[in-house]
Amino acid sequence: MVCCNWKALDKSDDFEPACGNIQPATVSIDAERMLSDTIGKQVLSEGITDPGQNMTQDSTNIPEQDNAERFFSANYAEARIRFVATAKKAGASLLSYSIDEETCPGLSIDIATIGGSNAPTLLITSGVHGVEGYAGSAIQFALLEQLMANDQFRKLRTVLIHAVNPYGFVHGRRVNEENVDLNRNFHASQEDYAGAPETYSRLDRFLNPTTRSRAFDLFYPQALLTIARYGQPALRQAVAGGQYAFPRGLFFGGKGPSRPARIIQEHAASWLSGADGVLHLDLHTGLGSWGAAKMLLEPEESRHAAWYAENFGAETIVSGGQTGRSAYEASGLFGLWMQRLFGKYHYRFATLEFGTYPVLRVLQALRAENRAHHYSGPGKKDYAKSKAQLIECFCPASPAWRSKVVQTGIHLIGRGYRAMSSGDS
Repeated sequence: MVCCNWKALDKSDDFEPACGNIQPATVSIDAERMLSDTIGKQVLSEGITDPGQNMTQDSTNIPEQDNAERFFSANYAEARIRFVATAKKAGASLLSYSIDEETCPGLSIDIATIGGSNAPTLLITSGVHGVEGYAGSAIQFALLEQLMANDQFRKLRTVLIHAVNPYGFVHGRRVNEENVDLNRNFHASQEDYAGAPETYSRLDRFLNPTTRSRAFDLFYPQALLTIARYGQPALRQAVAGGQYAFPRGLFFGGKGPSRPARIIQEHAASWLSGADGVLHLDLHTGLGSWGAAKMLLEPEESRHAAWYAENFGAETIVSGGQTGRSAYEASGLFGLWMQRLFGKYHYRFATLEFGTYPVLRVLQALRAENRAHHYSGPGKKDYAKSKAQLIECFCPASPAWRSKVVQTGIHLIGRGYRAMSSGDS
């Protein structure tokens, strides 16, 4: 179990709220061919198969605000085309792991590696929470362009994992095809996939309505009454901590490793082999002040808070492990699992989170989309509205927000290169 400081990220008084066999595969371009002619001209060639840096802050050219928005894609298919095509231009080695071509056609986790092994490694992951992949993919795309323009990056190794949850990215969901929150799905033991916070069962009817939405949703009055009854700490824990007892509920961690989790668990060792130190930044959106970036450190990593503050700025760092009304516990975190497995590589891990809307609005959007997914359907007005609201909450349409996220993301990653190249990791 791990904890994180929500209140440090939110200045308001609101509370925070089966595809088959897995194997490396040749990239399918069926979905990509459905895109426009403009995008179609960029369609990657077939043949991406499994193979059996010293970038300083000064040498990183941060995209100008007036063109940074161009790194955002309209959908998963476009994002994947651009990621793979740009990675190939950058000279990256590429791997593609299909989720399942029969039941999830065209959906893959793609890995691009630039630089040799036995080097300090910067690992950047996106789309663990599918719909958050819009911003994560944009930052990865911008980073690839930066790496193409910089001759020094090969002194380090860069590993980019694109769209860890491609299903959620495609379908405008935070979770995968089994309603599993992948950032609550990484456990060392099957026994950990059980139970729920004590308060969650009491809040189930509020969090997870079992009917279609009504014309007038009473979410906000109900939320305020629930806060008054249970208090913010209990609500944060119930909403965000992860649960394994309500398969259709929010923050469901699954009954076992998901397909993306199995892909990573089975193959990550080959992606990081021989690393001389690893800095893993997992890109997320939806928590914190508008456009602001925070690096969230889990309790086990907080002992290195001084290193992060020195290299990324103290104002950017939020350390875990605090107690009291601002803390919550979460289980099954992706990055923490990676850190524990690859600790021999001096593995550093932080969640790089970009804020969007107030927490109650984000929770309302999560609740509405989950409700529509299970009890409405495509073609229904509430279904389309809930998808649009969720995407807006995790990837605002605001050009200013998008530009700020790309600029800040590239700036902080550039600092990561500088920190890793110094050898003081």
